[in-house]
Amino acid sequence: MRRGFSQKIAPYVEIELANAKRESSGGDAQQAFVYLERAHVIGQESTYWHVKVHILMLVWAVRNRSFREVFGQVFRIVGAATKTVFGLVPSGNTGGANVSPFKAMPTPPDLAALIQKAKSGV
Repeated sequence: MRRGFSQKIAPYVEIELANAKRESSGGDAQQAFVYLERAHVIGQESTYWHVKVHILMLVWAVRNRSFREVFGQVFRIVGAATKTVFGLVPSGNTGGANVSPFKAMPTPPDLAALIQKAKSGV
């Protein structure tokens, strides 16, 4: 049985999400968001992970009373849910409201390697 990208990328996204949760529990909200951004870059080609990470970014925004981020994430959740399946995602985009949701960005080499590994099925 051939596993899809969402399943193959899952362990890598889950590591970043666990790191975000750890940092949030430890009181470092900014570092938690950095890990959410990394999870976004890794999982954005999967509708499931793309939407899930944006929902977690929305939760982060509410907890940290970042109204700009709240509004940005609501917009991005709709986009992730409706556009990802068509491949309409800007590669490398970190997913926060501080960047355009349409802007492609350089993918950090360590994350690019994980994405490639998941795509090649290694």
